[in-house]
Amino acid sequence: MRKIFLFMMVSLDGYFEGKDHDLSWHNADNKEFQDFAIEQLGEIGTIIFGKTTYEMMASFWPTDLAKDDPITAELMTKTPKIVISHSLEKADWANTRLIKENVEEELKKLKSQPGKDLAVFGSSNLCLSLLKMGLLDELRIMINPIVIGEGTTLFAGLDEKLKLKLQDTRVFKSGNVLLTEEIG
Repeated sequence: MRKIFLFMMVSLDGYFEGKDHDLSWHNADNKEFQDFAIEQLGEIGTIIFGKTTYEMMASFWPTDLAKDDPITAELMTKTPKIVISHSLEKADWANTRLIKENVEEELKKLKSQPGKDLAVFGSSNLCLSLLKMGLLDELRIMINPIVIGEGTTLFAGLDEKLKLKLQDTRVFKSGNVLLTEEIG
């Protein structure tokens, strides 16, 4: 069975976004991170987004804005994508399917099919929903070496303890630290 994992960047003080949805502090503009992103995309069969993250990604990766990272842009576009949203009317980025209803059932079907793992990029609200449904298997949390003081915490709204088991760590020259945690 395939697993669903979340990849998310957070500040050292636990925020995935700063005040007013600021992401300018994300430490991802270097070759080492680009190589990591390409490696990770190679392990993924499908990317899952919530509406807000999908709209952000779709406005960047298939455009000229991504010209400095052509390999990641190509992989992001050609990899199958799913958007989970009740309000989005259409998802027209290449290889994208919109799921508006029966989310748990649809994702369980996907997990049971053969193939590479499923990844949630960003999408904190979706992360919480998947945790509550018991569908999220792993967290890949990249801690950036910065304290931003305010913003939105990754697990805001989680009303129960989450038991994790450390599977791997990776330290980047930039100071980022990737923690891979199994859920359960």
